[in-house]
Amino acid sequence: MSCFRRAARPLLFAGTALAMLSPAYAQDNNGTDTVAATGVQTTRTDNGDIVVIARNYVPQGAQTATKTDIPLIETPQSISVVTRDQIDLLNFTDTQQAVRYTASVFGESYGPDPRYDFVTVRGFTPRQYIDGLAVPATTTIAATGVDLYAFESLDILKGPSSALYGLAPPGGILNETSRRPSSEFGGEIEAKYGSHNFAEGAMTLTGPATPWLDVRFTGLYRDADGEVDHTHTQRLLASPSATLKLGDSTKLTGLLYYQYDKVEGGAGGFLPIWGTLLDNPNGRISRKTNLDDPKDLFERHQYGVGYDLEHRFSDTLTFHSNTKWSDYHEATPIGLYSGGGFVNTTDPTLPSYYRDLQQYNFSYKESVRSFATDNRLDATIDAGAIRNKLLLGVDYRNIKNVAAYNFVFAGVIDAFDPVYDPTYEKDVGYPFAYNNQSVKQTGVYGQDQIKIGQLFVMLGGRYDWVDENARLSGIKQKQHKFTYRVGANYVTASGLAPYISYSTSFEPVIGTDSVTKQPFKPSSVRQWEGGVKYDARGLPKDVKLFATLAGFDIKESNFVSPQIGVTPVFVTQGGEVEVYGAEAEIVARIHEQLTINASYSYNHSKVLSAPGEPADVGYPLPTTPKHKASLFVDYTLQSGALAGIGGGVGVRYTSKSTGALPGAFATPVIYADAATLFDATLHYDVPGWRFAINGSNVADKRYVARCASNYGCVYGAGRQIIGTITKKF
Repeated sequence: MSCFRRAARPLLFAGTALAMLSPAYAQDNNGTDTVAATGVQTTRTDNGDIVVIARNYVPQGAQTATKTDIPLIETPQSISVVTRDQIDLLNFTDTQQAVRYTASVFGESYGPDPRYDFVTVRGFTPRQYIDGLAVPATTTIAATGVDLYAFESLDILKGPSSALYGLAPPGGILNETSRRPSSEFGGEIEAKYGSHNFAEGAMTLTGPATPWLDVRFTGLYRDADGEVDHTHTQRLLASPSATLKLGDSTKLTGLLYYQYDKVEGGAGGFLPIWGTLLDNPNGRISRKTNLDDPKDLFERHQYGVGYDLEHRFSDTLTFHSNTKWSDYHEATPIGLYSGGGFVNTTDPTLPSYYRDLQQYNFSYKESVRSFATDNRLDATIDAGAIRNKLLLGVDYRNIKNVAAYNFVFAGVIDAFDPVYDPTYEKDVGYPFAYNNQSVKQTGVYGQDQIKIGQLFVMLGGRYDWVDENARLSGIKQKQHKFTYRVGANYVTASGLAPYISYSTSFEPVIGTDSVTKQPFKPSSVRQWEGGVKYDARGLPKDVKLFATLAGFDIKESNFVSPQIGVTPVFVTQGGEVEVYGAEAEIVARIHEQLTINASYSYNHSKVLSAPGEPADVGYPLPTTPKHKASLFVDYTLQSGALAGIGGGVGVRYTSKSTGALPGAFATPVIYADAATLFDATLHYDVPGWRFAINGSNVADKRYVARCASNYGCVYGAGRQIIGTITKKF
C-alpha cells in the first residue's frame, strides 16, 4: 500500500495540475467547506469488530436551499439530499436510480434510456443545476446526462425556487455538487460488471500537492450493452479539480468536467400500445425486441469550465464569486424508429395484420453554449436577542441554442420478427432548422434569515430581467418579474421543527398571443407548503436521522403549454394547472450498522384551463403518479466470524400515470402500468476494500413505464445485477 501511495501521488498531482478550472460551487452536505477525501470508510476496532463509517449518509444541510450554510432543519421548504454515502452504499449508477427512495420525485419513466436523466418533481420537470449554476439544457431535454459518479451529492429543492435562482419551473430545481479537492490524501478505484455486459472502471483520488494547493481527479469509463437487442453504450468522463489557497482568508477552486457518450442501436422506445400495454392478436412484444435499428447512432460531447472564488473578510462576512462556461453538442445522424403505426389493422387475413410498423428516420442535432456567473455576499449580524443571516447577490446567464433536424419516411419492420433494411440505414442530414435562440437573464436577489430564540423567519426576494431572441420566428422580447419566498420554522430542543412557507416562481414564454396579439407574459407559479421536520438531535450520538412531513399546493398560471419544448404557434395564453399533495421522507443510519430510506408521496395534478390545448383540461400531468411508496433497509454485521457481511432489501411502488396530455399528440390519454419492484444488495466490507452485489427489479417484473401515444410506449427497466469491487485509499 505504501508503495502504491508513493507512486500514485506524483501521477495524480501532475495530471490534475495540467487540467484545472471548471464550475464550482457547493459545500459539503453539512454546510462546511471541508470535503471528505474518501467518503465511506471501514475500520477494524481493537476487539476485531468491523465498522462501516458513513458520516454523511444522513444529510444535515445543503447550500441549494438557501445558498448559505443554513441547516435543513431551519429551512422552511422541502428539500431532499441524496449524499455520496447513500449513492455508494446503495450502488446507484445514475440520477434516475438515485431518486428511487425520494418523495415526490419520479424517474425511469423512459425505461433504461442511457442518454439522459428523466426526472419529474411534484409533477414538473425540474431545471438542472451543476454546482449552483444552470446547465446548458437543450430545447427539449432539461438534463445534460453528466454521470452521477462526478458528484458529491444530489439535491432536489421542491417547489417554486425563483427567489434565489430566477426563472424556474413549478416543481423546483435539481442541483448536483461536484467532487471537491481535499487537504487529506484519499480516494478509491472501483470496477463494476453485471447484466447485459455492463462493464465500468472508475476512480477518484485527492490530496495536497503543496501546502497551498489541493487537487483531485475523477474519471470513469463505461462499456455496456442495452436491455434491447443490438444496443450498445460507451461513456468517458474526466473531471479534474484544484483548490488554490491564497492565504488564510481566500481560496480559488476550479473544476473541469468533460464527457463523451456514444449510444448505438437506439433507445428502445416508440413501441405500439398493442402488444405492450394492450393485447395484440400475435402476442406480446418482447422487452428485448429492437424496433429502432442497429445502425442508429447518438453521440454527445460536453464540458464545463469555471471557478469559485471565496474570500472571508471576517468570521461574519464572506464573498463568493461562482462562474462557469459550458458547451454541449449532441447529434443523431441516423434515428430510425417505429413511430408510424401498424400498416394493417383491418384485414386479419394478411400476414401484416398488427405486425408491420411504419418506420421513420428522424435525425437531430443541437449545440448549446452557456455562460453563468453568481456573485454574492453572506453576512451575519447579531443584535442582542436577534440574529440576522443576510445574503445579497447578483447573477447573470447567457444561453444560446441552435438545433436542426430531418424527418423522412423509411421502410416497415415486423414487430415480432424484426429484419433491418440497410436501404434506410443512412445519414439524412439536418436540412431544417428547429431552434435558434438566445436567452440572457440578469437577477438581483436578497435573503434574510431572522433568528429570535428558537424561531427562524426566512424572507427572500428577487427581480429578474430576461432578454430573449428567437431568430427563427423573428421574435425579440424583454420580460421582467419579481418573485419572493417567506417562511418560518420553530426548532424545538428535541429536534422537531414545524414550518410554513409561501413561495413564487416564473418562466419566460416566447411568442405572441394569437388572440390578443400581445407578447406572451411570463408564466407565474405560487405555492403554499407546511409541515414538520425532525433531525433526532435528542437521540444518542450514533443515531442519525432526518425526516420531513410536508403538505403543499402549487398553482401555475399563464402557461401556453405545460410540455417541454418550443412554444407552439397560433395559440393563446392563460393555462392553469394545480398540483397538491403530501409527502413523508426518512433517512436514517443507526449505530453505523442499520440504514433506512423510506418515503411516501401523494400528488394530485390537474389541468384547470388550457386555451392553447383545450383537450388537456381535466387531465393529470404526465409521469406524475398519484402514489409513490418506497422502503429500503440495510444491515451490516459488526462482530463475530461474519463481521463485515451485510445486506439489504428494498421495495418500490408507483401507481399508474399518464404518458402525455391529449393535446400533445391528439390521442386519448394512456395510463401506464402501476408497478411494484424489489431491489436487493449483498456486501462485504473490510478495511480498504468493499465487495458488493446489487440487484434492481430482482423479480424481473415486466411493465410499461410510459405510453406517450399509441405508438410511443416504452418498457420499464428489467432486472439488473451488478457486482462491484472498490479499493479505498
